[in-house]
Amino acid sequence: MAIILPIAGIAAIVLPRLTLVMSPSINAVLLHEAPGTIHRGDLVTFVLSHPLAGPAPVRVTKYALCLPGEHIDWLEKPAMTRRGAWEAWYYCEDRLLGISKPKGHDGRPLAFWRPAYRIIPPGFVYVGSTHPSGFDSRYYGPVATTRLTRMEKIL
Repeated sequence: MAIILPIAGIAAIVLPRLTLVMSPSINAVLLHEAPGTIHRGDLVTFVLSHPLAGPAPVRVTKYALCLPGEHIDWLEKPAMTRRGAWEAWYYCEDRLLGISKPKGHDGRPLAFWRPAYRIIPPGFVYVGSTHPSGFDSRYYGPVATTRLTRMEKIL
């Protein structure tokens, strides 16, 4: 008992703060919570509720790509992959963040986010990755910082 109880106590504290990443869009396998201010390039995790993500909310991990007060822009163009479809090119401070796809892996249409503003508002962060098929702010817009948990890579 003298060995098992301390180990169980430590595990009960540490394990809930760890996140196993199983996505090809994130360059990490194991993360831990790292409270603090979110900066561009930080890993963040949050719960996503979206019909395309499935019937139940899922915890996802993304990179913080465009922060409050930064200039966000988008350009709608004819899709190069599907005739008659459109895609959106997203930029933050003139850096290309990503290009939306007109359809998902299952063939369903993907509606992309159409910003109604040019500056990321206070309390929100555009999240994503470099993976061309990532499901991120290109489709659901910036995420409230109150929903984000800053993470750091362990492995």
